[in-house]
Amino acid sequence: MIKFFRKIRQNMIKENKASKYLLYAIGEIFLVVIGILIALQINNWNENRKMNHQKNSYLKRLIQENKEDLVTFTNEIERLQNNNTIIVNLSNAFKDKNCSDSLLVKSANNYLIFGTLYPTVIPSTSTFEDLSNTGNLSVIKNTELRDQIVSHYKNYEFMKWTFKIDSDWAIPIDAALFTDTDALRFDSNKTSFLFPDASIEMQAKELREEQAIYTRNAAIHYWINDHSINYLKKVKEETLDFIGLLEKANKNERLTKND
Repeated sequence: MIKFFRKIRQNMIKENKASKYLLYAIGEIFLVVIGILIALQINNWNENRKMNHQKNSYLKRLIQENKEDLVTFTNEIERLQNNNTIIVNLSNAFKDKNCSDSLLVKSANNYLIFGTLYPTVIPSTSTFEDLSNTGNLSVIKNTELRDQIVSHYKNYEFMKWTFKIDSDWAIPIDAALFTDTDALRFDSNKTSFLFPDASIEMQAKELREEQAIYTRNAAIHYWINDHSINYLKKVKEETLDFIGLLEKANKNERLTKND
């Protein structure tokens, strides 16, 4: 093809047809420009197609991870509610003057195994970290959606920070239970076997003598659990709304693609 155009150009020059050669040259330049523009358009189309595919992949991953977070939040709420029930059972056993020694010891066992645990929530953030660390957050052109994604994961960070504040506040007070009493005697899952054998009556007597320390410790954990439950319920609702936004954005992308 190049040889063909070159031959035409050479013939025109030989025949001294300057005006025709000028028109031909302009036409040739025009064709080259059109070819470049078409190539650029195809390249842009390919790049946009790749970016849209990448964006849809990220949206799907965000949806999946946040659905997993909902399960995590639900399970943690249930765990903390069960732990607070155990704390209430210990409190009731202490307050009931007619409570049997065996029930009091059993309540203490359950409290040491479950009631003294702190809230633990580890949400899924790998996709957001990928978006942030690679700079790929820019593939999401909808600035409102992009801002909502950033805000959502900031809420996650604030949640973890809030839980840390609660635990940092409680740990020094919590420590007294284990330094001023033989509380670990009642952790039948791990440490009770390390203590000398004692009858149920002796264990119950020890518990009643140290009731104030146990009650204060239990109250701290109840407060932290209740605070965390309420916070997790709020975060769960926000996550449900966030999933709705992501699914709507993903659906709109599919409709646009089909159009």
